[in-house]
Amino acid sequence: MSQPRINLLPYRQEKRARKQREFVMMAIFAAIVGGVLVFLGNSFLQQKADTQNNRNQLLETEIRKLDQQIKEIDRLREDIRLAVERKNTVEALQANRAQSVHLLDEMAKRLPEGVYLRTSKQKGNTVTVTGYAQSNAHVSAFMRNIDASQWLNNPRLVEVKLVTIKDGEPAQGSRQSSGKAAGPMIANEFTMIFDVKRAEDREKETQKATAAVEQGGA
Repeated sequence: MSQPRINLLPYRQEKRARKQREFVMMAIFAAIVGGVLVFLGNSFLQQKADTQNNRNQLLETEIRKLDQQIKEIDRLREDIRLAVERKNTVEALQANRAQSVHLLDEMAKRLPEGVYLRTSKQKGNTVTVTGYAQSNAHVSAFMRNIDASQWLNNPRLVEVKLVTIKDGEPAQGSRQSSGKAAGPMIANEFTMIFDVKRAEDREKETQKATAAVEQGGA
């Protein structure tokens, strides 16, 4: 028959100490795992931040390039605008030169007998002339001639009045045979305004007339 054994060792203390060791080990393990997770998370976030910073730097670089391109485009647009203005100025000068030739030619052609011009002044496309006529009928004839011109139009009579022309009055632009009036005479002094057609307007009228003739022939 076996003898009963009595355990006199402090097993409760050993059990408590073993649990404490296990808790400490688990805490250390949890701390290590937590540290690893924090490190990995921080590394991941830092990598994301670096990637975003690189993207931001790339965007800033591209934006600076675009700003330079926009400035270049603006400079080119300004150069084009100046070139167009110079082209328009040259064309306007050429048109005005031709316009002056047509003006003088038409005024010489449309001046009727009994009328001579004293002054003429052009401002833009508007011409103001003053002169003398033997009668109002001669002034009306001059206006009709202007209205029938291909380069002159829209005549407007500003003023007409009777005056006495002294002996020796110069007859500039006169259709009379003599260059001066023969002695004192009563004449109609008039001021008239009319317009000179621009070359482009004349060209448009010619094109319209040509098109109308073509349509009528069809």
